[in-house]
Amino acid sequence: MKILIVGGSGGIGFAILRCFLHSYPDAQIIATYSTHPLSFEHDNLKWLELDITDEPAIERLSNEIGAIDILVNAVGFLHSSDNKPEKTIKGFDSAFFHQNILSNTLPSILLAKHFMHSLRSGNKTFFIVLSAKVGSISDNRAGGWLSYRVSKSALNMAIKTISIEWQRRLPNCCVLLFHPGTTDTALSKPFQKNLPEGQLHSPDVTAKALLELIERSGPDDSGKFVSFDGTEIGW
Repeated sequence: MKILIVGGSGGIGFAILRCFLHSYPDAQIIATYSTHPLSFEHDNLKWLELDITDEPAIERLSNEIGAIDILVNAVGFLHSSDNKPEKTIKGFDSAFFHQNILSNTLPSILLAKHFMHSLRSGNKTFFIVLSAKVGSISDNRAGGWLSYRVSKSALNMAIKTISIEWQRRLPNCCVLLFHPGTTDTALSKPFQKNLPEGQLHSPDVTAKALLELIERSGPDDSGKFVSFDGTEIGW
């Protein structure tokens, strides 16, 4: 078995990496990082640098890796040192919006484009993208966070569209969108203060939930948007 974890140096990505090393002891795992690799090493693990917005780099990586069984994109962007999610439309900034699209929407499309041949197999394969419940239009009751919401909604539409195409082209591939819930990472840190008790959970809980989703899913489930608690999320 060969597994690619894009964003393996992030909070959720690293937890997924460790979970998969434990659960798939014979698997070869390739994990990517953007600028600095983690000091974590394992005989079955290979770290590779990747700019997820660089299409030629993604194409080179797909050619280098070849066939894979599971691809997980765990990369996400919510805020920077200069910008936080907008509370109202008056806080909208076009550069920040573009950064959200560039980080949250584009990479998964490029990964699907260039790794399609890697996921074509006579056996079951998985293409899994981390999304967010706030990208659900039907679930939007609070407003705000315009750039992040739009980038995730666009991501959801892209992956749903790809899943429909791949039902014909890659009938053994299960394409899933995964909502990790509010996970205790640097991404959610500025927004943890007023969370209801019990809403925040560890990256290990998120990783275990993803593993359980993989173990119970197959090609017939392709195109679903699933929460860490196992429930399906409306579009």
